[in-house]
Amino acid sequence: MSDKINYRFSYGPWNISEGADPFGPDTRRPYDHESKYALYRPLGFEGVQFHDDDVVPNLAQLNGTQALRKAGEVKKALDNQGLVAEFVAPRLWFAEQTIDGGYTSNSAGDRKYALDRTMLAVDIAREIGTKAVVFWLAREGTYIREAKDVKLAYQRLLEVVNRVLDYDKEIEIWIEPKPNEPTDLAFVPTTGHAISLAYASNDHTRVKTVIESAHAILANLDPSDEMAFALAHDKLASVHLNDQNGLKYDQDKNFGSVNLRAAFNQVLVLEENGYGRRGEFVGLDVKAMRTQMGVPVVNHLKNTRRIFLDLVEKARSYDRKQVSEYRAARDYEGLELYTIQHLLSSNSTAR
Repeated sequence: MSDKINYRFSYGPWNISEGADPFGPDTRRPYDHESKYALYRPLGFEGVQFHDDDVVPNLAQLNGTQALRKAGEVKKALDNQGLVAEFVAPRLWFAEQTIDGGYTSNSAGDRKYALDRTMLAVDIAREIGTKAVVFWLAREGTYIREAKDVKLAYQRLLEVVNRVLDYDKEIEIWIEPKPNEPTDLAFVPTTGHAISLAYASNDHTRVKTVIESAHAILANLDPSDEMAFALAHDKLASVHLNDQNGLKYDQDKNFGSVNLRAAFNQVLVLEENGYGRRGEFVGLDVKAMRTQMGVPVVNHLKNTRRIFLDLVEKARSYDRKQVSEYRAARDYEGLELYTIQHLLSSNSTAR
């Protein structure tokens, strides 16, 4: 294809994991958080995804001035490594005040805590050079539906969105949908919900969505379809590519490792619709296998980036004329065989 996009890649420091899970001892020792920044560029990444307390450790023990001072130090560390912050997300699922959700809690005090922390996350985002905050609405939901007035909960979510838009006239809110985990029934579980919330806001042009492959699969939806829907509304701010083995907990497996054809279709949608041409990142959210030895463990990031780029080459060599002929003839058997054979054919280069 002409006018090829040079994709930029990002990941979060949490993707270099320490080998922990709830069912046994750690299998790898921790790796110093700030030392992780030096790993990005050699692996082919330039964007850093952040939670607010990734930028400012022990955030709850600091006042606003202290937090922003620390954020300024992180900005210098990023600059020294040639990195940029992609976004900051307020981490609203570990604090005691967010056990029952933050924005949608039945407690007015808890809701105030969540809003105040979100406003601080906006300030931290601006301090480290990004105009994007991500809302992953982790505990905004219920374990039993009778626990909350759901209509009121959505009104409260919209109120928070509008408050943030009013607080900073340049900030963008990127909503990351997920249907469950840690709550049983989450609010804003799909891309359609997120985009509807955007259009209801005071400035829908600054409310967009982040689509994670595994989250769409957990909702029993096709990730490429979710991406296409967001692109049709010009609201795909970022993607978190990974894979998922069935409708279970969020696994964050390597992109394409479970369903290569579904991964190809995600790349195809991004490639055919010019995603990345305005500098959008291809974000990864992949975790190393717990059994993997070594410190730091980075092959899962390197391998997923390579898989993505190999699939980009597959998307660019996909014969659109032949596809159009199959579609016109309604020969979907032929189209499926062509697609699978195309994926099975040898690819060009390793990276």
